[in-house]
Amino acid sequence: MHYIGLMSGTSMDAVDAALVRFRGGRVISVRYRQDPISPKLRTDVRRLGPESSLQDVAEMDSRLGTLFARSVRALLRTTRMSPNRILAIGSHGQTVLHLPDAALPTSLQIGDPNRIARETGITTVADFRRMDMAAGGQGAPLAPAFHAAQFRTGSRTRCVLNIGGIANITILPATRTRPVRGHDTGPGNGLLDDWSRRHLGVEFDRNGRWARSGKVSSTLLGAMLRDGYFRRAPPKSTGREHFNLDWVDGILRRLRGRMRPADVQATLLELTAVTIAGSLRKHAPECRELLVCGGGIHNRELMNRLRSALEGVAVSSTGDYGLDPDCIEAVTFAWLAKQRLEGKPGNLPSVTGAHRRVLLGAVYSPGGK
Repeated sequence: MHYIGLMSGTSMDAVDAALVRFRGGRVISVRYRQDPISPKLRTDVRRLGPESSLQDVAEMDSRLGTLFARSVRALLRTTRMSPNRILAIGSHGQTVLHLPDAALPTSLQIGDPNRIARETGITTVADFRRMDMAAGGQGAPLAPAFHAAQFRTGSRTRCVLNIGGIANITILPATRTRPVRGHDTGPGNGLLDDWSRRHLGVEFDRNGRWARSGKVSSTLLGAMLRDGYFRRAPPKSTGREHFNLDWVDGILRRLRGRMRPADVQATLLELTAVTIAGSLRKHAPECRELLVCGGGIHNRELMNRLRSALEGVAVSSTGDYGLDPDCIEAVTFAWLAKQRLEGKPGNLPSVTGAHRRVLLGAVYSPGGK
């Protein structure tokens, strides 16, 4: 049987949909597509915040649920696959709130799974983060459990880096008795994209060309690196609630100096590179092999800076190990849906800080015909 994984990241550029087959816990085949999210919907969802009404949130939840269902149907058409051959859909949903350190920690992903199940006729698993939080965890990152199943080797310590809006690393020790570890390192593409959107009117800085045209400000970089998140010990996770343009603007105001937008972009790229490299050196000094996935792998300037900052570490794509770097997160949620239906835990307490391993996700049946 097959599974489908759905993912919409913080960039909200597209819905990633992956049709997956597994043998044991490992992927043996993937068919993958990206369906663009309209600028109007992207803007409407990005406007959601603490001041939004419940009606606004509910409307976006429904609209995204229908969009995700449409992506599933398109994937089935292109692969000529019948819905009755799909055991389940694993839908991460669109994160609009992630507060792991609040007095009552919570996380909210929208994209109504009832609509996905009903409009596709396929059982859907969603809401993966909050059971880990109920067990005392951060609810993120969740990909390390899949990374361990897919990429761990007994011959050497290997690390996996996902560069989405937020960057996160997974540390896979060669010694099986040592636990898998991982955490969010801080900003990935998110601030770079937001700054490009504000000043260039484009969704992202292609290949980091604009960043390359600027000059890194050591003063601005130093001020950013003083943020307490970077000093915290894992387990830890973060999101746009913390690292956003308000955060950047606040630091720029405190510095009271005028700075070219291109220089800010260069500094934001450097921030992503040095916080990733710093986390790896601190938490996995034995790592000599880094597999990269996520949209950031397409930013040539960022990848060059990472390789420069990680001298002695072989930096490559997960594509070199059989999985397209763009599809990893979608495949992760197909795998987590499989874990849920098989009654197997999906979290790693050594990563999230949960008190114990737990089943992740709620199951939504499509109901009658």
